[in-house]
Amino acid sequence: MNERSGGLTDATPPVEESARERKRFTALWTRSLPGESVMAETIHGRLIELYGEPHRHYHTLNHIRHCLREFDRAAALMADPDTVEMALWFHDAIYQPGAKDNERRSADLFRQWSGELADPGFQQRVDDLIMATTHQEPPDRGDAKFLVDIDLSSFGLPWEACERDGRLIRAEFAGIADDQYYPGHLRFLRTLQDRATFFCTEFFQRRYERVARENLARIIADLGARGYR
Repeated sequence: MNERSGGLTDATPPVEESARERKRFTALWTRSLPGESVMAETIHGRLIELYGEPHRHYHTLNHIRHCLREFDRAAALMADPDTVEMALWFHDAIYQPGAKDNERRSADLFRQWSGELADPGFQQRVDDLIMATTHQEPPDRGDAKFLVDIDLSSFGLPWEACERDGRLIRAEFAGIADDQYYPGHLRFLRTLQDRATFFCTEFFQRRYERVARENLARIIADLGARGYR
């Protein structure tokens, strides 16, 4: 996503957890692209390298882990959970702070790596879901609603975790002065605040709506107190 998504700290996971993640991804890749099982572990390794790039502080593998935990809670309600899960793995694969085409390049990378063996309809669905994480407007389709809610779900974390995530995102823009960074960030936050509901799905509204609204109001008030309008 452009501004914000859910994440945790960057502690190295146990070997067993890494193995489970690799097994999970390779199973998904093999289900989704019959005949491509040989490439599954290679693709997973490439994704891990991308999410470990040194300029990333928030948009790391820990963000993907957070998203997958939220996905697991809601997957039974989705029309096509495998498509949603694949989009989650790839939605921040390309991330350059401030770039306007991160989502487009991430979707193109999925198309490139999935190759000609992938079903064109599946490729398009994954592409559409990745592009929904630009958060330019709330999606109007069921699974896209779940994907967007998952990507924004860290707003519903307890305040300390939510505030920490904001600091991690800010660290990715270390070369940009506060007076350049915060006005744009505030515009994005107000776009979220102006929505009729913060989350698109009833599932995430029940789970996180109240806390997300409180956290969002607190962040905006803090920026206002610092002189940003």
